[in-house]
Amino acid sequence: MSKRNKIIYWIATLWLALGMVSTGIVQLMQIKEETEMMNHLGYPLYFLTLLGVWKLLGVIAILIPRFGLLKEWAYAGFFFVMSGAVVSHLAVGDSAKELFGPVLLIALTIISWYYRPANRKCFTN
Repeated sequence: MSKRNKIIYWIATLWLALGMVSTGIVQLMQIKEETEMMNHLGYPLYFLTLLGVWKLLGVIAILIPRFGLLKEWAYAGFFFVMSGAVVSHLAVGDSAKELFGPVLLIALTIISWYYRPANRKCFTN
């Protein structure tokens, strides 16, 4: 892996981890803005706990060495959760402002997954 690709991987991965940890903690805390957003989107409040726990576990999975299959699941989970957020905001007619965070996290997920080192992959060529 080239130095350039390592830098891209670690920048994307650390920003992804930061984004997922921060939103996961906010969801676990169930602050007023988060509960209002879940009501606005039409989801039950227990989803906040579920999403918060999954995000924190996913961050652990992508940051620890080895465990390629676990990492694949974590990346897939991040993609599904964030793409679900985008679709949910679109379904209720939210503005592009509400889409920025989830779209950014989708992009970081894809970049981190694509540039991950061979020892962090499930299968190598």
